[in-house]
Amino acid sequence: MTEQFDLAGELTAACRDRAQTSRFLRRFAAEWSTPIADGDGCRQDELSTAEQRLDVQLPEALKEVMTLFGRREDLTSNQDYLLKPDQLHYDETGRALVWRHENQGVAHWGIPVEHLRLPDPPVIFQLDGTYYAPEPWRPFLGRFSLASIEMVLYEALFASDNDDHDNREASEADLGILERRYSRLPIPDYPMWANPEGPPIRWFYDRDVLICDHGTAWLWVRTRNPEALVAVRAVLPGDWHMAY
Repeated sequence: MTEQFDLAGELTAACRDRAQTSRFLRRFAAEWSTPIADGDGCRQDELSTAEQRLDVQLPEALKEVMTLFGRREDLTSNQDYLLKPDQLHYDETGRALVWRHENQGVAHWGIPVEHLRLPDPPVIFQLDGTYYAPEPWRPFLGRFSLASIEMVLYEALFASDNDDHDNREASEADLGILERRYSRLPIPDYPMWANPEGPPIRWFYDRDVLICDHGTAWLWVRTRNPEALVAVRAVLPGDWHMAY
């Protein structure tokens, strides 16, 4: 008998211990998409070539993600996108190694160059500024392994063309309902790139349901079946964009 996937329990373990990250990502992919298979990751020679080009040894946590599922766009690149090894680059100031882009290029995620020697370094992000006034790099999450989990959770919101996802503007009443009706996922709060100084992004869950509270401004929902989505719309009534 297949062991039941405990979303919150396995995420808790992964957030505490990088060694559990690959297990969580494999289990999440199998439950919410399709299992990770041989060939889904980047080849070691691709990573070695990138290291030579960048003149750096890439952090172990980054290499683990890329070799595990770096070619799986359904897990990494439905909305924003994970860069391929030959696309990894330093930002224009040389302060960060950039590994992920927002889909319209208005935000970027990177690793501070002074922390590239760490096996699981912190992740920072930057908004796209003007030529004369570049935006500062800001803290995102304290470890790359956490950022890889966040990436897969976030991309899951956009990974289906079926009647199992929706989104709408959030209201003040929604926030109380979320906290009363759903459980928090144990990923740390982190900033919404579009409003770095505003409320953080938070994740909630229930059986067959993922909900992302996007800085109290927007709700994103992904479910494992249409019936669960109908139930979410009933608990959180409003102008859902996909309900018509």
